[in-house]
This record gives sequence, structure tokens and C-alpha cells, in this order.
Amino acid sequence: MKPAYVRNRVVIEDVSPQIDAGRHPACRIIGDEVAVTAAIFADGRDHLAARLLYRHNSEQGWRFTPMIAATDDLWTGSFTVDKLGSWSFTVMGWIDHFDTWTSDLREWLAAQPDPHRLPPDQLRPDQPGAEVVPQDISLALRSGAILLQEVAERASGADAKRLLQTARSLNRLAGQEAAFYEYPLTEEIHDLVARYPDLSSATRFEPELPLRVDRERARFSSWYELFPRSTSPIPGQHGSFRDVERQIPEIAAMGFDILYLPPIHPIGRAFRKGPNNSTTAGPDAHGSPWAIGDKSPGAAKNQTDDGGYKSIHPQLGTFADFDRLVASARAHGLEIALDIAFQCSPDHPWVTEHPDWFIARPDGSIQFAENPPKKYQDIYPLNFESPDLQGLWDELYSVFEFWIKRGVHVFRVDNPHTKPLPFWEWCLGKLRDNYPDTILLAEAFTRPRVMYSLSKAGFTQSYTYFTWRTAKSELQTYLEEITRPPISEFFQPNFWPNTPDILHKLLQEGGRPAFMQRVILAATLTANYGIYGPAYELCENAPAKPLPGKTGSEEYLHSEKYEIRQRDRNSPGSLVPLITLLNQIRRANPALQTNRSLHFHPVDNPNLLCYSKSTPGFENTILLAVNLDPFNEQAGWTNLDLDRLGIPSDQDFMVEDLLTGTRYTWHDHRNFVALRPQVQPAHLFRVIRQP
Repeated sequence: MKPAYVRNRVVIEDVSPQIDAGRHPACRIIGDEVAVTAAIFADGRDHLAARLLYRHNSEQGWRFTPMIAATDDLWTGSFTVDKLGSWSFTVMGWIDHFDTWTSDLREWLAAQPDPHRLPPDQLRPDQPGAEVVPQDISLALRSGAILLQEVAERASGADAKRLLQTARSLNRLAGQEAAFYEYPLTEEIHDLVARYPDLSSATRFEPELPLRVDRERARFSSWYELFPRSTSPIPGQHGSFRDVERQIPEIAAMGFDILYLPPIHPIGRAFRKGPNNSTTAGPDAHGSPWAIGDKSPGAAKNQTDDGGYKSIHPQLGTFADFDRLVASARAHGLEIALDIAFQCSPDHPWVTEHPDWFIARPDGSIQFAENPPKKYQDIYPLNFESPDLQGLWDELYSVFEFWIKRGVHVFRVDNPHTKPLPFWEWCLGKLRDNYPDTILLAEAFTRPRVMYSLSKAGFTQSYTYFTWRTAKSELQTYLEEITRPPISEFFQPNFWPNTPDILHKLLQEGGRPAFMQRVILAATLTANYGIYGPAYELCENAPAKPLPGKTGSEEYLHSEKYEIRQRDRNSPGSLVPLITLLNQIRRANPALQTNRSLHFHPVDNPNLLCYSKSTPGFENTILLAVNLDPFNEQAGWTNLDLDRLGIPSDQDFMVEDLLTGTRYTWHDHRNFVALRPQVQPAHLFRVIRQP
């Protein structure tokens, strides 16, 4: 038996973008032009035609646009995404018999003898046109008439009538058997034929490929993290949402657009941690916000729920206070981001209401979280092999939905790599369908494949290994991996030089110059970045004592995770002016709002990193040189790739250092830079175009 698709002569391969053969969506931002490429070919010399089909998944029919042949059987097409959410696209290709015919006819006509020269029967065999006779062209014209009649059958109305008229005209021309023919068809006829292609034997690429479209803040955002309980102006007093609200104008003035709060829920009392992660907490210990859940009467006395993920810590305020905070942030151009930490304190109501959602040990007790030698007696992990798995999944999804309905559309998810990927695919897919403007940041300090799989499963942004990439070669290699296809098709990195959990050795030892260097790198290497403050602005760098058997610690001394820490971010020596300037520069320069054009330029000093970003037409180009040594002045010669800066090789150009306002004229690719870390660890140049 011959296969049913024997007439489908066209082969379509290597359609891009696609992630894991269409298993996961590529990601784009609303308004993006999505460029699609495919290898399209067939047997023989017939011409091909192809379409790019695309639609938002809420649409029934397909939109389409022609694809254009490039070289080596590669075809290209593009479409613009104009709606958030899930999209699909595919490619269709077919034999274009009419285009094959017109191409052949033009060749026949071009080979005709010049009518002002000898007639064909008097030409020598080696003269142009000697092999062409009127009968050849007459047959070609009749073939064209047949093709136009077939197109007319697919058309209707005036279009069909016009096509049939042209077919009859070709037949009349063929009957003349003239000595010389002009090309007989107009552009109007070509356009009509293109409207009614023969798709009966077209090949369609399967499966349809998915695409996820997010809002602009998914690609470009500046995050600021603070602990609400540390915001009171009264020393030692627990902060509240009202206190956070008073700080919003100051945070907005620094140029941040997302204010991220650690968990705001009641904190468990059982096994509550004391200062510096002590397991012996006094009666006044505040505990870790990540030990979620307290069903004691005092924990939810001003609320209607039971002290879990849909409750607010009573000392922070009420739901009315929270709603007011969200509105105040929005009025200042900020969004509130909440921490979603799917883990429970021993006091969480689920422990008694849904014991099968947790792991029972042989002695009947519930297993607490641990990461040897670390122990988290104040936290119970959830059991994703529970017999009531659907009930657990539904309840976890409802946590997101609860806060979305209170105006929160940005979430930072704690340790998502400790929950199954199928859960995230289901949960985030449902969120994307119902609330496509939701942004989710994965706190996934885990193995690369797991980190990338979380992005494929639906996380909008992800923490990265930036914190631990400090050497020039490490930074360049890592950035070239995550900002280029295939990783960049689905992964949006977010660079954090510190977090409440991570105080890197470089910051501990490098002091203020290291803090300056790392925030400049974070804010310019990627379009998404964040800091944990006010610890960062104030360059806090005292580490906790290392755990037994360890040589160092990345935990903060007097960590805010376990106690209230009140401080003034505008104290002498604060980095607020630098951070404010960086955020202003990021907003004013579109080149810094995407990762697509990041390019590293050679420099002959291993302690100097040189890189640039440009908009597609080089309307805006930013060039940086950063001293990676926080202790010593470093100098060297750059070897700029002028093509990546959009500068002709024989043209002088001017640069302005946006950190100082100083301007320089550079004459070619080779330029000298010297940077003292205590004074200015970086040049942040804007390239000024010649008029």
C-alpha cells in the first residue's frame, strides 16, 4: 500500500524556535516580532511556496504570512505577538506549479532571438535563440492557461472571472504562433494567483509549536527586597505594612519597579528559630518568615482564615492595610511581589487537617526539612507523593489565585526545584491561561538542567549562578550561555549580587568596592536584576560563623531571617546614589533593557571585563569596562569590535561616561582604560553618534 501522504512532496525540517521538539514553549514579550526559520525542500526542480501559520490560543482560525526563501533551502518568516498568553505556530509548504511555470516561461522568452535580427530558421545553431521555436512558447502558454483555469476553480466572483479571462487570453496568444512574444501577465494576475494556492498536497509541520508571550516587565525589571518587620522607625518595634508604605516613595525614587517582600504570613511557634539561626529561641524571638503557619488564636484574630498561606502576620497589619500598600506601590510605579514558599511550620493548620500532605517517619512523627548538615526543624516539606495529590495541587494553585485577586501579579517562588516539575507545568500553565500577566521568579539555585526545566515549565524569570561567577572567564562563558539560543529562547536570567541567604566571599572581603562592582555588573549584564536591601546599600559584609566542618559561611551575621534589623539606607557611605543612577541609566537606555545584543570585547588584562549592548539599529549603544579586582587599580588596552558598536572602522567616535558625565574621543578599536576600584570601578559609556 502506498502511504496516504504520497502527494506531499515537500519536506519541512528544523523549524525554529522550538524547545525540546515542541514539548515546551519558546518565550517572547508582547510586541515582539517572532522570527521563524525552517528548512523546506522537495525533489526535482519545481518551485516551492510556504506560509507561516500563527494564532493566539484563544483564536479559532489561523493567521498567516508568506515565508521567503533564503539560501540552502532555508526559509524565513515573522509575525508580531499582540496579546499575552499562549500562542501556537507552524509552517506549511507546497509545490508552486504556477511559479515554476512563470519562471520557465520567462526563460523561454529570454531565449527568443532578437526580432530585429535574423528569423530562427536562418540562425546558425550556435547563435542565441536558434533552439527556440514559436511552437515551444505556444505550448507553454497553453500550459499556463490550464493552470489559471485551475486557480479560477478555487476562486470565486470577480477574481474567478478575471482569471478565466486571462486563461482565454493565453490560449489566443498560443494560437498565433508569433515569431516573438512579450511576457503576457501583469502583477495583478500574479497577486490573484497568490491568493488561491493549491494546498491539497501541502505539507504541514507537526506538531504545532507553542509560544508563551509575557509582558514587558518579564524582560526588563529592577527588584528591591526588604523585610517588612524591619521597617518601623521605632528601634526594636516590629514593622508593619504602614511602615513599608512610608518607604515606598524612597524606594521608587531609587528607580526600582518591583518591591519584593519575604513571606508575610503568620510564623509558626513550634521549634521557632532564634537569632543567628539558633535552635534555642527565647520568648521574644521572631522566627523565620519562611516557617509559615500559626493557627493559634492570636495569629489571625483580625482575619477570617486560619493562619496559613492566605493569612497575614498580625503584626504586619490587616488585609485592608495590605490592599492599601498594593495601591500605594502602584501609584508610585512599583509592583508588590510576594514570596510563595510551599512549606509549613509544625503549627500550620494543614498539619492536622491534611496529615497525608506530609511525610511521616517510622516513629509516626512528621519529617522536617534538612539539607545536611543544615536542619530546619521549624519547617515541614510537603509530600508530593501524597495519596491526595490532586487535593494538594488544587490548594497550592489556589494560593496564587488568592493573592492575584488582591492585586498581586508578581511572585518570587522559594525553592521550586524541590517540587515536582509536572506540578509546576500544571500549576503555571493554568495560571498563564487565567492570568497571563503574572510574573514568576524562580529561586532555583540548583543544577543547570533543573534550573532550565523550571523555566520551560513556566517560570518567567530565574535566579542564576551570577553570585558565584566572579572571574572574567567565568562571567563571559556563563553570560554567553544564558543570553544566546537555545537557552535564551526560554530562560530570562535575573542577577542578584546578594540575597538574605547569600553573602558571597567577594563581598565579605572586598568591601565597598566589591559592592559597587557587583551591582554595576548585575544591572548592566542582564536586563533583570535585584538586590536585598538595605543590607546592600550599606555594604553589610559580616558573615555568620561557619557550620561545623565548614571553612566559611555565606550566611549574614545577625541575619534578618531570624531577627529585626532596623537601619538607615541613607547613612554615610551608602550606595543609594550609585544604585539610583544605575536605575536611571537603565531606564534611559533601551540597549540595557534586553540581553539580545550582549557582546564581550577583548581587553589585555584578565581583571578587566569589557562588553557592550546595542539596539538593533544602533540608535543606542552602551559600552562598559569593569575592574573585577576590588583591591587594586587595573589598566589595559581594549580591542573593540567596532562592527558590534555600529561604528565605521575609519571614523572617530565620542563616548560619554554616564557615571561621571565625562566625554572622550576615541579614534579606533584600541583604547586605554585604567580603573581604581575605591574611586570608580567601571566606565559606563554611551556611544555618541557623529551627526
